[in-house]
Amino acid sequence: KSISGTRLVNVFAYILYSPLCPAVLVDRTMYISGQIGMDVGGQLVAGGVQAQAKQALINMGEILKAAGCGYENVVKTTVLLADINDFNNVNDVYKQFFKSNFPARAAYQVAALPRGGLVEIEAIAVLGPITDAS
Repeated sequence: KSISGTRLVNVFAYILYSPLCPAVLVDRTMYISGQIGMDVGGQLVAGGVQAQAKQALINMGEILKAAGCGYENVVKTTVLLADINDFNNVNDVYKQFFKSNFPARAAYQVAALPRGGLVEIEAIAVLGPITDAS
């Protein structure tokens, strides 16, 4: 799809029932909507905050893949937590997906997340090569 020079990336079928796009690409910058630990059937995965964080990051990976890139292209994430005490548990999962050249990040506790989720992660990625400042 194309809207005013902006390419929209549609990956998940459940998005069809939500008034949002999984990601919007503007030039080389991709803005990824917040991902919760929801499977392709639209259900939150069982297993608590770590399982939901893993599923959210898997979902993000599918969006990145659809745009021809990977986690190494992510330059910024925002992590929303239902309970800030889960920060370290989410961090343990986060490090399985982001292993080096970590993106900038902010994390916040919020009053509630969609569908009763425990964690939501949004991201900004840059398509193409990214160089490290030295």
